[in-house]
Amino acid sequence: MGQAASTATVAANRRESLQGNRSINSTKTIRSTALVSPMVASEDDNVLDPVSGDGGGSCASGGGISDYISDLPDECLAIVFQSLCPADRNQCSLVCRRWFYVEGQSRQRLSLNAKLDLLPVIPSLFDRFDSVTKLALKCDRRSVSIRDEALVIISERCPNLTRLKLRACRELTDAGMEAFAKNCKGLKKLSCGSCTFGSKGMNAVLDNCAALEELSVKRLRGIAETAVADPIGPGVAAASLKTICLKELYNGQCFGSLILGAKNLKTLKLFRCSGDWDTLFTLMAERVKSMIVEVHFERLQISDIGLQAISNCSNLEILHLVKTPECTDMGLVAIAERCKLLRKLHIDGWKANRIGDVGLIAVAKFCPNLQELVLIGVNPTKASLEMLAANCPNLERLALCASDTVGDPEISCIAAKCLALKKLCIKSCPVTDQGMEALANGCPNLVKVKVKKCKGVTPEGGDWLRLSRGSVAVNLDTVEAELQDASASDGGAQDNGIEFAPMPANLAPRSTVRSSSFKQRLGRLYGRKIVASTLRRWSSGGSTSARHG
Repeated sequence: MGQAASTATVAANRRESLQGNRSINSTKTIRSTALVSPMVASEDDNVLDPVSGDGGGSCASGGGISDYISDLPDECLAIVFQSLCPADRNQCSLVCRRWFYVEGQSRQRLSLNAKLDLLPVIPSLFDRFDSVTKLALKCDRRSVSIRDEALVIISERCPNLTRLKLRACRELTDAGMEAFAKNCKGLKKLSCGSCTFGSKGMNAVLDNCAALEELSVKRLRGIAETAVADPIGPGVAAASLKTICLKELYNGQCFGSLILGAKNLKTLKLFRCSGDWDTLFTLMAERVKSMIVEVHFERLQISDIGLQAISNCSNLEILHLVKTPECTDMGLVAIAERCKLLRKLHIDGWKANRIGDVGLIAVAKFCPNLQELVLIGVNPTKASLEMLAANCPNLERLALCASDTVGDPEISCIAAKCLALKKLCIKSCPVTDQGMEALANGCPNLVKVKVKKCKGVTPEGGDWLRLSRGSVAVNLDTVEAELQDASASDGGAQDNGIEFAPMPANLAPRSTVRSSSFKQRLGRLYGRKIVASTLRRWSSGGSTSARHG
């Protein structure tokens, strides 16, 4: 009996000891979890109410772990939200009421589907997002857009708006734009496309928004499609305007008063705007010659007269001439002689052969700061390329496209003399593997080469370049691969468009890119191996089943 009692006592002690250890371990687990995840509190703490947002801000008397996120001020939490992408911000706003409130109050950028049914929800929407400074209103072309009433309410709710983007808001009129401009006088950037308001609405913005710095207009339907249209500008905004971009305007010259009156204008972009622009540029050269830094002309009726006028802008650094067939070497020489700070030059000659060695040699002589040169449909020879390599020591990015004169000798010249070159693009030129071999032995700073639609360059030539220059990223698209995969073509009018993306200095180049034809050959070889192994398995499986049968 005594032995049985002692045994029972020992068992009871063991059970108590195990329970005590479990309790200690459980407490440690809870506290360690609270340390890792501050949103998880121990049983003695004030638990945060996910709906009301109350509680959880202080420690309980029991000495539990505090909810650190609830201790953050709203201002700090707003800074955290501002570093997130829109999708993550939307998820965070669903955590609790406090996060919902702080996220809405701290959101400065908002994009809305500007359909007609947006009107009833505008008050409640901007009660939540009352700090918006950048707003985009976009409507589907097949839908009815918001009208003046909605735009006026938005302007009253967002008096601090600095940026507005309007897309396909075809129901807005001059009256709505005028009311908006009077309520949002601090507007700095306006971008509108496929809208139907006209000159009066645009003038209302220019007359009321004295801080306007950027204006972008595309397909403004309200401008009269006649020989004479109401002039737009200059208004009080002319003193602050730095960028003007006009696209696809039938009567874009009605903005002439604004361009002439913008004394601090630095960037002028004109794309596919009809009319003769030489006269306007001649007048402009006398008034804003000291400020303009960047000029983009695409499919514009401009001749050497206009280029000579633009050459008076001595601070010009960036010039794009895209499909302007009336521009010749004479105009480019005028630009080169007077705009000696030129850093980026893009020319799409459209196979007109009106810009060539003469203009490029002038650029080489007078523009030593040139860093980026893109030539499309231009036929430079070894003479001009040698001058550019010798006189432009900072030339880092070069693109030669659709040129009949750029062959292996020209590529060899570039490889031997363009010591600073980092990025090279060759497209639709009579270059062969010999040119690739020259690149393998030249251009010591080269990090990226793109070769496209060059019939003489084979996959083996690209592989040779990769093996010789392991640090160079080679992108080779052969004609054979493009015929098999039509999606590889850029397509349309932009087929020869070149855009150099910036490359971080601390990012090492990679040479893992393979040509499309090489991948296809590898895929066919791999497919044959799979078929052969499958047939072997089937045959062995059949014999095995026959043996077991």
